[in-house]
Amino acid sequence: MNWEQIEGNWNQLKGKAKEKWGKLTDDDLDVIEGKRDQFVGKLQEKYGYTKEEAEKLTDEWSKDV
Repeated sequence: MNWEQIEGNWNQLKGKAKEKWGKLTDDDLDVIEGKRDQFVGKLQEKYGYTKEEAEKLTDEWSKDV
């Protein structure tokens, strides 16, 4: 799924994101609102990933949903 589709279906996909990254809170996911750059930033903040790692994991996740 491309990120534009993810953003459009964010309410349905928040649960899948939370399953994969349990440190993301409901509030985090509400603030992200499906925005890829904010999603990557939250992964960096919560998990200590580098930007490159977070982007790679985000891209891999987006292909699976």
